[in-house]
Amino acid sequence: MTIKLIGLGKMGLNIGLNMKDHGYAVLGFDVDETKRNQAKQNGLNVVERLEDFFINKKEKHIVYLMVPAGKITENVIEEVSGFLKKDDIIIDAGNSNFNDSIRRYNSLKTDEIDFVDVGTSGGTSGARYGASLMVGGDKKAINQLDDLFTKLAKKEGYYHVGKPGSGHYVKMVHNGIEYGMMQAIGEGFELMHHSGFDIDYEALSKVWNNGSVIESALMGYIHEAFKKDSQLSKLEGVVDDSGEAMWMVEEALKHKVSIPVITQSLYARYESKDKIKFSEKVVAAMRNEFGGHATYKKE
Repeated sequence: MTIKLIGLGKMGLNIGLNMKDHGYAVLGFDVDETKRNQAKQNGLNVVERLEDFFINKKEKHIVYLMVPAGKITENVIEEVSGFLKKDDIIIDAGNSNFNDSIRRYNSLKTDEIDFVDVGTSGGTSGARYGASLMVGGDKKAINQLDDLFTKLAKKEGYYHVGKPGSGHYVKMVHNGIEYGMMQAIGEGFELMHHSGFDIDYEALSKVWNNGSVIESALMGYIHEAFKKDSQLSKLEGVVDDSGEAMWMVEEALKHKVSIPVITQSLYARYESKDKIKFSEKVVAAMRNEFGGHATYKKE
């Protein structure tokens, strides 16, 4: 089967190359001509127009979305669904709100189109060489995609969580935990930055990522960032928030569950817009290392 991949940015391109490595036929599309050309240069076949995916009306269509959450995802699904028929599948592997995913599942179900929500973690490297995949959807659809997800994921990195919406729900929680972990690392370096000790952050982060109980992918990412800029002097400490932690805080309020660490880490990102601290530089650098997220450089 041919996977129709929509979204050829940092994550989408790497997922497409991962699919190709595992023997899947992949056909890509992006509204950005530059990204289409980059995909072609990397060996992926692309179409110039979205409708070119669906010339063969009898073919079973599996559409894999790697586009930004919100209005863009909504618009793409609305457009794509007009070309689909009974038992075709839409996979949303972006960071959509789980409530939106449940609504989309129910809407598409009326036309007998299957919808699967996938939380994707591991950054650009994971997308390319083995991601962590958290999947929600009906078993009938998942059974058809089981081999694909198994091959795209790192060993033991794929889990069918349960019913529609559950994949994006646990990805929301995952990202909230990530917020808290990153903020803790950032605050630790903030204190050391003011300590008066002459600490080599590159050397220290390397040590902490070799046998320490705080060894982690995130510590590895900040080590890579310190190798490039030992004081993160080229960065502004402005950290964007992508929405998931806010949704998690809203969900916690709904269920009256206390999540103070994650809530405060979200507030710290809001605060970073007005007050620059070293901890925010550390968090911004980690996000850039693992996901290619935007940083704000000093003039």
